Amino acid sequence: MLAENEHQSKKIEIQFLLEAIYLKYGYDFRNYSGNHVERRLMNRLFQSNLSSLADMKDKLLNDTDFFHSLLMDLSVNVTEMFRDPQFFVLMREKIIPLLRTYPYIKIWHAGCSTGEEVYSMAMILKEENLLERSTLYATDFNQIALNTASKAIYPLDKIQQYNLNYHKAKGKASFSDYFNVSYNAAKIKSQLKKNIVFSDHNLVTDGVFGEMNIIFCRNVLIYFDRILQDHVYKLFIDSLINGGILCLGTKETMIVSNHKADFNLIYPNIYKKKLYRESI
Repeated sequence: MLAENEHQSKKIEIQFLLEAIYLKYGYDFRNYSGNHVERRLMNRLFQSNLSSLADMKDKLLNDTDFFHSLLMDLSVNVTEMFRDPQFFVLMREKIIPLLRTYPYIKIWHAGCSTGEEVYSMAMILKEENLLERSTLYATDFNQIALNTASKAIYPLDKIQQYNLNYHKAKGKASFSDYFNVSYNAAKIKSQLKKNIVFSDHNLVTDGVFGEMNIIFCRNVLIYFDRILQDHVYKLFIDSLINGGILCLGTKETMIVSNHKADFNLIYPNIYKKKLYRESI
């Protein structure tokens, strides 16, 4: 009984803390997965030598630098180039032929983190001679991650794994052709960046983002609860053209979503927005 009361008290403290973040800074984590939020908060609590979540709440309300550290904790920044290579094989072999039918291509990488995924797609588009008539919108609410993405500089110790992923994804060039190497870092060449637009966008609080041919939102929704997932799916429905493509992560599915009837699953983790006539 005592343990149950302590658990309930912790949940209430977390709710108060998340409400304080929303009211003070406008970032809304109230419908993020409870387990994810609790793990990140408790880790920051331990690292900060604070005695309680109440102390953490007081500190973040009065210390902007501390809040930004906490914001990094709550953000999801796990990514790599050509992550899940088989997914990018499907992109190249099944989705690229569809993109060829459009005179102009608009792609939204929602929750782009540090940018590896958007550059992966840019490489595919270049190799398929589609990059010149494409615009890729890379968005995230985390300004630090977004700045890293726009600078396009990555540690050399990660490039070996990225190179392996690239070849598993049936890359058609030499992976090293896309980088300039200096000291211990690799910088994406400017020719790959010129059709990418980086922008601040929060999936929880911001609105529709243009009429997209494809939306990538991979390995983000697993950190949201069902209510917030449905909110984001509605945002994507309103942001996609009819017949547009939605790409999710390997652990994400629309099977329990209230909006599943608006999409057809056409390949693993790849959905196609139904045409209006298919929805009636």
